[in-house]
Order: sequence, then structure tokens, then C-alpha cells
Amino acid sequence: MDKVEFLILRNLLFNEQYTRKVIPFIKADYFEETNQKIIFEEILQFVQEYNQLPTKEVLCIEVEKRSDINDTSFQEIIQMVSCLEDVPVEFEWLTNTTEKWCRDRAIYLALMESIHIADGKDDKKNRDSIPSILSDALAVSFDTHIGHDYLVDYEERYESYHKKEDKIEFDLEYFNKITKGGLPNKTLNIALAGTGVGKSLFMCHVASSVLLQGRSVLYITLEMAEERIAERIDANLLNVPIQDMVDLPKQMFENKVTNLAKKTQGTLIIKEYPTASAHAGHFKSLLNELALKKSFRPDIIFIDYLNICASSRYRGNSNINSYTFVKAIAEELRGLAVEFNVPIVSATQTTRSGYGSSDVELTDTSESFGLPATADLMFALISTEELEGLGQILVKQLKNRYNDPTIHKRFVVGIDRAKMRLYDCEQSAQQDILDNGKEEEYDYEEKKPKKSFEGFKF
Repeated sequence: MDKVEFLILRNLLFNEQYTRKVIPFIKADYFEETNQKIIFEEILQFVQEYNQLPTKEVLCIEVEKRSDINDTSFQEIIQMVSCLEDVPVEFEWLTNTTEKWCRDRAIYLALMESIHIADGKDDKKNRDSIPSILSDALAVSFDTHIGHDYLVDYEERYESYHKKEDKIEFDLEYFNKITKGGLPNKTLNIALAGTGVGKSLFMCHVASSVLLQGRSVLYITLEMAEERIAERIDANLLNVPIQDMVDLPKQMFENKVTNLAKKTQGTLIIKEYPTASAHAGHFKSLLNELALKKSFRPDIIFIDYLNICASSRYRGNSNINSYTFVKAIAEELRGLAVEFNVPIVSATQTTRSGYGSSDVELTDTSESFGLPATADLMFALISTEELEGLGQILVKQLKNRYNDPTIHKRFVVGIDRAKMRLYDCEQSAQQDILDNGKEEEYDYEEKKPKKSFEGFKF
């Protein structure tokens, strides 16, 4: 039995919430195997007649009553039913997977029927019916919501105003301030910086902190090997300088990891793809595979980093401009965030002009201004010799859909590059930063605004 079909039949038999949601949309013809169709038909008939789920025993009795199967088929069905077990699966993922399966099967059957009609093998339908058949298949959806009635649905709207939004919190005070408590689901959040400033360090740190919250994390890397990302996260979580990791005795390393596992209920999966080889479609397949094989559904996804992703719409060597290409990647990743109901965190490089300039703006986004147009939150990580000496990195808001970007437009966080960590600075450090939204920068030595930004790197 195919895995998806098995998953569907299993949950139709044991998961009442799931059954009531999906059974109006599933057709027996969607199942390729005759035995699968029979099991589904008997579950459907029982639910319709008795308004509850059948047991495995009842299901077998009902199947035995059928006159359209022989003894061999009956034994095969009994064996199939015996393999159906009550194993919990994340509900939203399960319904989304079922919806996609229904749509795919509907489209396939519609295409086969259309070919049959086109060949003149259907006495009841002509070619004029083909567009309608295909349109009905493409329209298969579990979404019965047809819109918000402003004047009627006011109670639902009022409740939404007072409902606490599920967010992924930072362990950094000012990032929580600018996001009003963390990253919401269905969003794309991007760090902008030059090589070596701290894009990957930022993502590894946030991934580590989310894991400690008991949340599950998927970290996709297209730049560094899985082992290098894991090494950085080890340095952060195990409190060991990255250069000393190789000298850590195996028993001590094992004890640290074991103790860490006791502190969190979360899971961290790191997946490597070759540079520019993977796009949102690959990531979607990975997420479905992880859900199916490991019952893993992330609360947040990190993609390191956006510019070296591929696009599902365009080939990398296709004759399109960088604006279109990178904007497509950003839109596909944000679509992935919406589909799987998670925040996605990624990064991008500065342009050459941005890398060499004294400050960074949205126009310094490498390759595409369409990228910040798609992102929900975008901020720059800026380093200077003075800041490095203080063990700090400057954060500048570039775009913010969660809050007023002129509030805490600039702030500093502490950085420990040896242990791949970020941390909150003393409040006195923040008072040195001009927070009025203007483009002056602060001279740490003279304690006054300066007109130029000499010495900054991105």
C-alpha cells in the first residue's frame, strides 16, 4: 500500500476530527487499488449511517458482507485492515497532505477522462465538456471559507484582536521589542550583511535559542556543510569555543549533548544542499518527507542563505535579470512559510557598493530590490573596528511589518564569535545609539554624531 493512501485510511479509521473534515472531499476513485477503495467505501458508509467511526472488527464484518469480492480479496483486505494502527500525526500537516493528494488524483483522473473523450471513446460526453472536467479537478480544495463578512462576523474579528499570536521569541531583548514579541508564522525575515560579518552566526544563534525553548527547528544550508553548521551550534549550546571543539574528550562531549537533550523537547534537523541546487519545491518535499518518516514538523525554518537558492520558476542559467530571479526566490520562500505556517529566517549579501560604503540601505540589497519588497522584516548587521573591540555588532532596521521601524531603528547586541553567540548589551550601550530614524551615525570615541561612516564594514 502506498504510504499516503495508508496514512489516509489509518486516520479515517482512528481520527474522528480528521475524518469529519476530509471525508466529504475524498472519492473512492482516488484510490488506485481496489482493496483500498473497498476499505474507504465501508468507512464512508458506516460514518454516514451511524455518525461515528467503525472499529477494525466492525469494518471486517462489513467487508465480509460484500458480494463483489472473492475469498482471496477478502483475506487481503483483512490483512490490510490489521495493519492500520492509531499513530498520532500533526493535524494540519495531515489535512494539507490529504488535500494535495485529492487534488493530484482528481487532476490525473480528469486528464485520463479527457483523453478518453478526445479519442471519441465516450458516448455520453463530447470534447466541449473537457474544460469543465479539468476546471473541476483543479478546484478541489478543503477550504470552504468564502470570505469575511465585515458586518456579520464582527465577534470573530473582535476575538482575533485579543487573541495572543503564536510567535517564535528571541532571547535578545531588542529583537523582541522591534518584532513585538517575536517572529509570527507565515513570514519571511532576512538579515543583510557582508561576508564574515555574522549572517550565519546570527541564524545559528537564533536556531540554538529556539531549540532551548522546546521548539523544533529545520536548518537548511546551501553554503556550509551540515557538520560545520552543527559545529557552530555545538559551540553555542555546549558553551565551548569553536576552536576548542576538536580537543573536547568524547565522553565530555557525549555528556554535554545528553544533558542538553534533557533540557529541551525540541528537535533540530540540519539539511545540506549543494549551492544553487535547491528551491522551495525541494524544501517542501523535504518537509513532507520529514513529517512522514520522522513525524517532524518545524516551528521555524532557517535557510542559509537566500541568494544561493534556486528558483522553481526559472533555471539558473536562464536569460532573466537578477531582480526577477531573486524576487522569485523570495516569493517562493514566503509562499513556503505560508503553506507550512512557520516563520522563515534567511539572509542576503550586500551589493559591492553596500559592502564598501559607510552605511547600508534597502538599495544595498545584493542583486534585487524585489527582495526587501517581499520580506516582512529586514535588518542589516554592521560591524566596525570599534564595535569589534567592544564585542558588539550594530543592527539597523531596514523594513518592519510588525512595528514602527523608526523605533529602535538602530541598536547593538553583544557578539561572542568564539562561542557563536549573541547576547544583550548593557542599557548604557544602547544609549550611545541614535534612535531617531535619521541617517546620522554615532562616533563612539567623540560621543557625537559624525557626517561620514568611515571604518564600517558589512
